[in-house]
Amino acid sequence: MRLLLDTHTVIWFFMGNSQLSDKVRNLVEDGHNHKLISVATVWEMAIKQSQNKLSLEKNAADYIEEKII
Repeated sequence: MRLLLDTHTVIWFFMGNSQLSDKVRNLVEDGHNHKLISVATVWEMAIKQSQNKLSLEKNAADYIEEKII
């Protein structure tokens, strides 16, 4: 299955936020599913990171690639 993940879904997944349903979390964690993320999501996360509103171990693009793809 292909999943298009929006910015909130990606951030909530990374942060373990309870607003992300178990169903969605399971879909994202399933290695058989193909995860798609818009360039706009990476851009939005990079902006949040630069404003210290989002704390990641690496830059947003590298973090997403490591954690999801």
